[in-house]
Amino acid sequence: MKRRNFLANSVALSIGGSALALPKALANMNLSRQRKFKICLNPFTIAVRVDQQQLLELADRYGYEAIVAIPEELAKMERPALQNLLAQMKEKGISWGAAGLPVQFRQSNQQFREDVDKLPAMAKALESAGVTRMGTWIMPTHKELTYLENFQQHTDRLKIIANILGHHGIHLGLEYVGPKTLMARDRFSFIRTMKEAKALIKAIGEDNVGFVLDSFHWYCAGESKADILTLDAGDLVTVDLNDARQGFTADEQIDGKRELPAATGVIDMKAFLEALVQIGYEGPVRAEPFNQPVRDMEDEAAVKATFDAMKKAVDLLG
Repeated sequence: MKRRNFLANSVALSIGGSALALPKALANMNLSRQRKFKICLNPFTIAVRVDQQQLLELADRYGYEAIVAIPEELAKMERPALQNLLAQMKEKGISWGAAGLPVQFRQSNQQFREDVDKLPAMAKALESAGVTRMGTWIMPTHKELTYLENFQQHTDRLKIIANILGHHGIHLGLEYVGPKTLMARDRFSFIRTMKEAKALIKAIGEDNVGFVLDSFHWYCAGESKADILTLDAGDLVTVDLNDARQGFTADEQIDGKRELPAATGVIDMKAFLEALVQIGYEGPVRAEPFNQPVRDMEDEAAVKATFDAMKKAVDLLG
């Protein structure tokens, strides 16, 4: 359980126990003023395990502007604790990013129904906290279902999910997964591009369904700035910002091995972010590097390195 004890004395840290922390105004210097999107901290993608309160404190300490919501925790939070959390977020100028979808819709009907039965209460809790975004991913293969069978199952199940979330003002984002190296994982292939994901979203037919757009999958799918410009700001629920490894083509990249934003320059981060600015996207942007050196860092070092990388990427906008 390395990197798990640093917040045991959060008061001491906030007073000055961390030599890495910077005042938010200083941390955010030179971030492009062109953008409306928010730099969001998702600790779980860099192997930092914290609760919702600790996440807020950590984000504020290093200059982040948004934090992901933890649905299970918010659902259990007593009203006074929630009100206190929301007051702190307002005071610190930190908004909500997206929550993860707590429904297993890829497997058995029984598992799907069990999870869906719990979703209304979870969605109500998120609504009470002011969370309006939730995301999940689309696995680009299946062991048993053909493309059309899998498409129908996704359409039917995600429509049910989206309808429940829509009654609580929550938008559902779907992330297509682009690496070609994943296509041999199972017998049948499935969605791996923006164009295919658009078809699924159209088939679902709910107004609150859009994209989780990841620069890594965008790159691996062979897409360009022009593809992003086919979207409206409202089509994006949340955005992931990652770079790719050097020495590999787009078709050779592996999903579980990525780099921090703007770390290698393999992905045209400037074009990707320019497109977000051009369509007027105002939501959260977070890093999801799945990078072992980052995972091996101490918690605060990992959070700072991630913010610094995102700042480097955003500063490309000039």
